[in-house]
Amino acid sequence: MLRKLLIVAVLTLASACSSNGGDALPTGPDLMKKAAEAMKSVKSASFSIATEGKPSVPVKKADGRLTSAGDADGTISLEVLGTLQEISFALVGDTVHFKGPTGGFQKMTRDQLAQFYDPSVILSPTKGIAQLLSSATDPKVEGVESGSYRVAATLPGQIVGQIIPNVTQGVSGKIWLDQATSRLTKASLPLQGGTVTVSISDYDAPITITPPPAR
Repeated sequence: MLRKLLIVAVLTLASACSSNGGDALPTGPDLMKKAAEAMKSVKSASFSIATEGKPSVPVKKADGRLTSAGDADGTISLEVLGTLQEISFALVGDTVHFKGPTGGFQKMTRDQLAQFYDPSVILSPTKGIAQLLSSATDPKVEGVESGSYRVAATLPGQIVGQIIPNVTQGVSGKIWLDQATSRLTKASLPLQGGTVTVSISDYDAPITITPPPAR
């Protein structure tokens, strides 16, 4: 009798582990395909970029808002000639309004900004996050954290470089995708010298990007 009870207990535990473990998780390729499609329909979002250690990228920190039309505003901390400079910006249409630590706002064109960094590509349906997810290779769903699937994948450097300038090599990173919407919530990108973390939130919140007031 004791032996039968032990067998039943083992079988019950094995069944529970199977139902709550890897068998219940979606496959990596299917999830990434679904996530890429979900990102294409995003209308707006907030974003943040943070670094740990000393990765060899010029953007050390960024926080802002984006629209799928390509407008954006926020702040970016850039390393310029060994000095960290925080720049406020508002990208409206083809004009970029930007301001350093001192002085007022100045202007440049979107094309001029793109030579350094263009945050508006993050929500582009053909570039940025959507393209990053669709081009990831060997994705493996590792588990669930705080309502998001954690996926390990290899990400092409050329596309990562659209989001994090100066990245040219492929990155073995981790991506978190919301269970309910499949949209990206976070990406952790280990680079030489440190790690860059990209977070996306406030999806489709009403956002209006306007130029700074003239003085």
